[in-house]
Amino acid sequence: MSRSLYHSLFAVFGLFCAVTLSANAADYGLTKGTPTLKQAGPLAFGPDGILFVGDTLSAAVYAIDTGDHAGAAGQAEVNIAGVNAKIADMIGSTVDNTVINDMVVNPASGNIYLSVSRGRGPDAQPVLFRANQKGDIDEVSLKDVGFAVAKFDNAPKFDEGARRNPRLSAITDLQFNSGKLIVAGLSNEEFASKLRVLNFPFDGKEADTSIEVYHGAHGRLETQSPVRTFITYENQVLAAYTCTPLVTIPVDDLKGEKIMGKTIAELGNRNNPLDMIVYRKGQQDYLLMSNDSRGVMKMKLSKPDIDTADAISSRINGTAGLTYETMEQFQNVVQLDKLDSDHAIMLVANSDNSLDLKTVALP
Repeated sequence: MSRSLYHSLFAVFGLFCAVTLSANAADYGLTKGTPTLKQAGPLAFGPDGILFVGDTLSAAVYAIDTGDHAGAAGQAEVNIAGVNAKIADMIGSTVDNTVINDMVVNPASGNIYLSVSRGRGPDAQPVLFRANQKGDIDEVSLKDVGFAVAKFDNAPKFDEGARRNPRLSAITDLQFNSGKLIVAGLSNEEFASKLRVLNFPFDGKEADTSIEVYHGAHGRLETQSPVRTFITYENQVLAAYTCTPLVTIPVDDLKGEKIMGKTIAELGNRNNPLDMIVYRKGQQDYLLMSNDSRGVMKMKLSKPDIDTADAISSRINGTAGLTYETMEQFQNVVQLDKLDSDHAIMLVANSDNSLDLKTVALP
């Protein structure tokens, strides 16, 4: 497709979205305008095609009306080889300077949304892209859309001299749960690890809960390490941390106080959890989690098992608690999301730095 034709189609798409946003704007307190994101990071979908975008540099979460309400996720099968190279070409960049930060499926349509940085570092430009069921990729226009923003006033400051700049972990993951948006990340407070709970529509109210966990591989209590990825299950937050404790935290306890999570598994040191989903197969629930060093893990879940699991409270060498099976058929999975009851979408890295979007059957 020529660039001129692409931009013509993109203009039509943007006009279509602008025409169809009014109902959501009225229902969810959105106003028409152009959100000024500094960074597009973690993503999550709310109701009616509302996309939440975490902006770590601004310490803010944007709710954006995508206008994407039609479709059927169960009929989708998206397979796009070299999706990052295709996006780089569309924005006049290179693969090395095009970073996909997160990926999420719109449950209302089955379309896939990607948050992208054009460039690296604090001056990188944020861009959102959408891949549809035909394998077409479009940039998501942010001009004249319905949006709202929630900002955090206790985010950590930039410290480029630190081994890990804490500001880059101000927002690490998002989940929409029963009318509320749960935001994981760091604050500038002594007990830095936070789960923030925001009402949606945004009303300026926020419950900031400090989370303390026992880290089995490190053999100590920790309050400075952020949740890297999480999901809600049976009114519990299932949260994974670096090196790799799996922790449960009751959603009802997220009221703005300091609480202790329960470490129900130690999944191995020198590993970063990347993404997770929960799904049901037959009569059994499962957690599927991708990791940078330990592949894709599959764990059986049940509310009784989570409630009665012994809390890990002493140093662990190796693994302990909930057991897992490594899914050898899935390699180098950097992001995943549930597509429907039987399938997931995976973002898979190749040895040449290209990334593929793949539809896979849930194991």
